[in-house]
Amino acid sequence: MSEAPVALVTGGGTGIGTACCRALAAEGFRVAVHYRSSGASAEKLAAELGEAFGVQADLGDEESIDTLVATLKERAGRVDVLVNNAGANVNAPMLAMKLADYDSVAQVPRGTWYLTRCILRRFMLRKKSGRIVNISSVVGHTGNAGQIPYTMAKAGMDAFTKSLCQELAGRDILVNSVAPGFIDTEMTEELPEDVKQAILARIPQQRMGRPEEVAEVVAFLATRASYVNGSVLHVNGGMYGG
Repeated sequence: MSEAPVALVTGGGTGIGTACCRALAAEGFRVAVHYRSSGASAEKLAAELGEAFGVQADLGDEESIDTLVATLKERAGRVDVLVNNAGANVNAPMLAMKLADYDSVAQVPRGTWYLTRCILRRFMLRKKSGRIVNISSVVGHTGNAGQIPYTMAKAGMDAFTKSLCQELAGRDILVNSVAPGFIDTEMTEELPEDVKQAILARIPQQRMGRPEEVAEVVAFLATRASYVNGSVLHVNGGMYGG
């Protein structure tokens, strides 16, 4: 079994997650690329990164998460960095949204909580070291019409970061958030042109960010930020300063 440090990236098969996998692999990590349904892209990425491997789990299901953690124990024996990147979204005004739509978004932060607890118990607490990086969003701070469940979930992710940091800091397990602004991913590519222009008008740098620019900050927190803890680092081209 390889002695390289191991990083688990949830939602690693697409967008920002893929960029995080590449950035951490470049830092010497053996990367576990988690996916729920994007198996083809996750496995292709894992093959590209060499010692990386894909792991499937539905973060809305506890048994699926338990299986994921058991797989990590068997295949890697350790998890040094956890990047909680997976998310879900339903776009609709609140009055038009059904409870099932809300639940489909809310189950991901619930699963993130459960997965993080499992990773802590099985790996990080035993070593008394680790890094947890939670991917939140600028809209968790600014709000965004038509995305109430998503903004609630992302704001909660930053609160999760700050509270968990206080519980773990004495054990050399650091917990931070990265809050991207509008990033050029598959999700934003689908936006109508007039919506894209409205977004750009709100960004002082006058462009959307690249997934790699978010991943650079994640890699910094995972490897070199020994005294950054409980923080929310904004990556948004000047759109919001925190």
